[in-house]
Amino acid sequence: MNCHICNKVAEEFVDEKTDITYYHCRECEYIFKSPTYHQDLIQQKQRYDLHTNDANDRGYQAYFQHFIDFISPYISECSMALDFGCGRTSLLATLLQNRGIDCDIYDPIYHPILDESRVYDLIVSTEVFEHLHHPKEVFSDLTSRLKVGGYLAIQTQFHSNEHKSFKQWYYHHDQTHIVFFRPKTFEVLAELYGYTLIAHNNKNMVILQKQ
Repeated sequence: MNCHICNKVAEEFVDEKTDITYYHCRECEYIFKSPTYHQDLIQQKQRYDLHTNDANDRGYQAYFQHFIDFISPYISECSMALDFGCGRTSLLATLLQNRGIDCDIYDPIYHPILDESRVYDLIVSTEVFEHLHHPKEVFSDLTSRLKVGGYLAIQTQFHSNEHKSFKQWYYHHDQTHIVFFRPKTFEVLAELYGYTLIAHNNKNMVILQKQ
């Protein structure tokens, strides 16, 4: 099977504990689960409804604050943002608004209405990309909503690029997590869609600037 990102032939491997097949692109370091195991939005919503995130919880606030701290050196001139895939809460949008950045929210399940005419200085997406059936198409769509010079900031756990540790990794055990990235993957996407990769933390965060 070919890679969703760079279209190179991906290497097949199986997690023996679950008997689930994955594909690993050595070119852009992207791993994706066999489409056989993908879930539709109704199934995904059943999983997401189990989340008990509380916007008033200090730990939950600190979780998003850590992300904002990572991107803050680059977004001082931003005035309008979109939180793409926000889930049920608008906490990240609120934290950005507290910094003087107006922020729209969008989630295909919980907040499905989006003003198609708007473009943004900043698009943030936390713990979303690992759920995407067609990440390249979503990346292209987000690019069309971003101003030249604007920033796309993404949080998703990076895999180790090694099959043995991947199989032991907790992150792919969530049935709604179907695609997995590395900084290299975002470097390839940046080149394809006219971005510069500004920074990553080699763990779970990356920020790109549209050229």
